Amino acid sequence: MISWRLKYRFQHTLIPSQSKPLLKSLTGVAFALCLPAVSQAQDTLLLAKGYVDVAKGKTIEDAAIVVRDNKIVSVGNRGEIDDQTAYRLVNLEDKYLLPGVMDMHVHLSGDAEDNFLESMNYSIPRQTVKAVKNARRTLMAGFTTVRDLGASGYSVIATRDAIDAGEIPGPRIWAVGHALSITGGHCDDNFAPPERHSVAGGVADGPWAARQKVRENIKYGANAIKVCATGGVFSKGTKVGVQQYSDEELAAAAEEAHRRGLVIAAHAHGTDGIKAAIRAGIDSIEHCSFMDKEAIKMAVKAGTYLSCDIYNTEYTLAYGEANGVPQANIEKEKQVSKAQRDSFRRATLAGARMVFGSDAAIYPHGDNGKQFARMVTFGMTPAQALQAATINSAALLKQDSLGQLKPGFYADIIAVDDDPLADISVMERVKFVMKDGVIYKR
Repeated sequence: MISWRLKYRFQHTLIPSQSKPLLKSLTGVAFALCLPAVSQAQDTLLLAKGYVDVAKGKTIEDAAIVVRDNKIVSVGNRGEIDDQTAYRLVNLEDKYLLPGVMDMHVHLSGDAEDNFLESMNYSIPRQTVKAVKNARRTLMAGFTTVRDLGASGYSVIATRDAIDAGEIPGPRIWAVGHALSITGGHCDDNFAPPERHSVAGGVADGPWAARQKVRENIKYGANAIKVCATGGVFSKGTKVGVQQYSDEELAAAAEEAHRRGLVIAAHAHGTDGIKAAIRAGIDSIEHCSFMDKEAIKMAVKAGTYLSCDIYNTEYTLAYGEANGVPQANIEKEKQVSKAQRDSFRRATLAGARMVFGSDAAIYPHGDNGKQFARMVTFGMTPAQALQAATINSAALLKQDSLGQLKPGFYADIIAVDDDPLADISVMERVKFVMKDGVIYKR
């Protein structure tokens, strides 16, 4: 049977829409034999009502984008196209185009809807299946690039490799493998009883142990690194505001990651942990719940990226108890929710570098786009919210061919019904998804 990747390309870029009912009844070789003889070298032309220039923060009416293989060739208007019949035409004339958006903090191997404690006993194969499912769901929501900040047993790294091999659909993934933690800290397995002697895969105590764990993650395929610098909401026996890793340990992990050319993130709610991570040269701070003026000033001066998951608190407080989240963890969520949003607003006003990070898995995957409206509610303009999820996230990952609709950039293109700079909530309802020149949703 032909691969899903080839099938998507045939169904969505080569076959007229009136032929699709027939195609649904065809599979395997028969499907391939019924395809019209269209040259694979033919470029694709996307016509739309307009597109968003995210770098300039403005909408350009009347869009015509030409894609060749997996790259954007030209961006202009239909008047510049001499002969539309020379292209495979994708007519999106009532839609607005944007670059595929990017989420810098997800956990693809977990589901918020599952019972909280029971899910901790899922096998690695079970978690991998979850990651495969959630990768597809995330892509269909318009997120063509994500950074997965922690999963057991390298399950998401395996998922990423399957996506890259064209075996399953999903976004581009930067995956950390195991998140580094101190013994008994956030990111260790603290819910297991002592007699199980359960230790999470990322536990490392001391600077040299932290270096070794970074090296181990890289050995098994990590293309990003994460350390847990403070306590967290969804762990047992930790306080969200308390620093876990010492300055020396954080600096060792950051130096080791950077030596190998990888970007490193720090989970940090508390003020001291945030400052320590910035001093250590860590590239992005996750959550950023309790930021004082000095912490924000340090982040701005150092150029540290901030990732604030300011939507998921609503899901936790509404559904956490029904999903089996212990009351102690719900109370910790109440401690950080307002403080985190206040920190987000103040950091935005101060001009800090902000990226889009949702912490998906704390709420259902595929709902990532709901955070855009909260980012606007709590201090950003719609343009700033989109920039956080495009050009800023691309800059954090050091990717100069992602995050914009420009010639030479990868053809990661999404479409929504209205201008998102006028109504950011349309980002919750993405209608068209192209990643790497292949259409996945139309």
